[in-house]
Amino acid sequence: MQNPRLKELHDTWLEEATIGDMQEKMMAGELTSKELVLMYLYRISQNDRKGPELKSVIEINPDAVQIAAALDAEREVSGARGPLHGIPVLIKDNIDTGDRMHTSAGSKALADSYAPADSEVARRLREAGAVILGKTNMTEWANFMAIGMKSGYSSRGGQTINPYGPGTFDVGGSSAGSGAAIAANFAAVAVGTETSGSILNPSAQNSLVGIKPTVGLVSRRGIIPISHTQDTAGPMARTVADAALLLTVLAGEDKEDPATLASRLGGVDFTIHLEKGLSGKRLGVAREHYFSKAGEKRAAVVDKAIEKLKSLGAEVIDITIPSAKKQWDWEVLTYEFKAGVNAYLKGLGSNAKVRTLADVISFNKENEAEMLKYGQEVLIGSEATSGGLYEEAYIRSLEFNEYHAKDNGIDYVLYEYQLDAIVFPHDEGADLSARAGYPSIVVPAGFTDGGEPVGITFTGTAWSEPELIQLAFAFEQETHARKTPALWKSEAAE
Repeated sequence: MQNPRLKELHDTWLEEATIGDMQEKMMAGELTSKELVLMYLYRISQNDRKGPELKSVIEINPDAVQIAAALDAEREVSGARGPLHGIPVLIKDNIDTGDRMHTSAGSKALADSYAPADSEVARRLREAGAVILGKTNMTEWANFMAIGMKSGYSSRGGQTINPYGPGTFDVGGSSAGSGAAIAANFAAVAVGTETSGSILNPSAQNSLVGIKPTVGLVSRRGIIPISHTQDTAGPMARTVADAALLLTVLAGEDKEDPATLASRLGGVDFTIHLEKGLSGKRLGVAREHYFSKAGEKRAAVVDKAIEKLKSLGAEVIDITIPSAKKQWDWEVLTYEFKAGVNAYLKGLGSNAKVRTLADVISFNKENEAEMLKYGQEVLIGSEATSGGLYEEAYIRSLEFNEYHAKDNGIDYVLYEYQLDAIVFPHDEGADLSARAGYPSIVVPAGFTDGGEPVGITFTGTAWSEPELIQLAFAFEQETHARKTPALWKSEAAE
């Protein structure tokens, strides 16, 4: 950087700065949002497409610098709108922005697609004064395209890699770009989306805090869908406090999304639940089935984290989830995807290159060399359904998930063992909470001997985000397990 003051801040301060740190400097007149954006753009240019090529950012907002400057002027005249005023945020490439950025779900089939309007997520970010810095790469079609597609790969963005172990550790999916970008500090925070593990998994893999909210806490409007039953957007951050700040902005009623009308947490400030201490908390460890799935190395790290929970005053017991070993299927996603994606594509208007799922499949076939590295078996399977959501297989799977994920799953053990939350290793409980539509929060727990990040997940019943945030914050403040990825020197070569 040519500006010596910004270069000093970039090299010595920015790397692990929190939203609170950024606001403190902006309020004191020591930094502007425009300067913050310029530092992040420089950082992305030096580190995302050079060296190991993380390929985490798929597109930069061409108006980001000007938006930041306008927010600086507003701060001078009338003060900050709130904690996100002037803060650079990255969002996943399946979240609509009614601006000069594309929304493509990582697919070249939508590489030239501009959303007709902001998603509710984007609208809320702008209203709060955040600077939408750019879009992040993702597993194409949120990993609902092919069997065996590698996490973080898309035809439009290439292969995102894990900054903690390029070519060694899985980056996690499908919010891979959001995970790698925030781990490498290319923005203050990011928004990911989850259908089944796509916030929790990349957060765990990149030593981040990830919150998968109750379905309906955050509006789904304007997000390229997989499943209206399971889809949700949520925060990905380096600290619990930053994740709670972002969730406070994202959460709320949207009259165009009926799921949000059932929310019990509208208008809640989640940061008031950032409290230390676990005395009197009763936690159930889902050891059977889930620890073996996590593997010995991760399980060993999580076992140490559990001992820390005990030392903080929590009563921790081993539990068995009755439905853990059920033969789950993916029929809900298969049937809901066609209906949802057809409705989304129709909304792009008559100028869109693809208007239906069938069009997407045809486009991929016509451009096989660049589009079908992993095939499109999942897309074809969804296209074979009616799109009407009346099939017996769909209704049977929907009811199966409803009962075994909730009544015979999460809610059963919470009541039976009188628990405040369930503890899972890494992200291994993500599928269960996704099928239930229930919240989870993953927090860095440490690293394996080989240096791979490991997380610990707290899961609860519907609308239990305040309790989960408190548990996660108390654990984080006593462990500080996150470490900066040692990929490059802070001072980039000039």
